Amino acid sequence: MIHKQIIGKKGEQLAVDYLISNNYKICHKNWRKGKDEIDIIALEDDFIIFVEVKTRTSDFFGQPESFVNQRKQENMIRAANAYVEEKDIDKEVRFDIISIILSNNKTSLKHIKDAFNALS
Repeated sequence: MIHKQIIGKKGEQLAVDYLISNNYKICHKNWRKGKDEIDIIALEDDFIIFVEVKTRTSDFFGQPESFVNQRKQENMIRAANAYVEEKDIDKEVRFDIISIILSNNKTSLKHIKDAFNALS
C-alpha cells in the first residue's frame, strides 16, 4: 500500500472512532455503487449521514475539506440517492465532512456537519 493510501485508511479509522465516541451508529464503510463511493454511512437520531473523510499530512495546500469539490459532492449525492433507494431508507439525509490533518506531533480532526446538500 502506498503512503497516501495508508494515510487515508488511518484517517477513515480515526473518523469512525470519532463518530462512534459521539454516539453515531456506523452502517457502512467504503460503500460503493459503480464508480461512486461513500467513505462512511452513519445514523444519528433521525438522520442518515453520508460522510466524506479527507486526510492530509499538512494544510500547506489548504484545509482537507476544501478538496471536496463540486464533482465529489455530485458523486456523493448520486451514491447517497442509490443507497437510500436500495435500502428503502426513510430518514432525513445529511452530508458531513470529517477533515483530518495528521502531522508528526499531533492529529487535528474537524467535523463539518451538513457541509453541503443535494441542492448545492
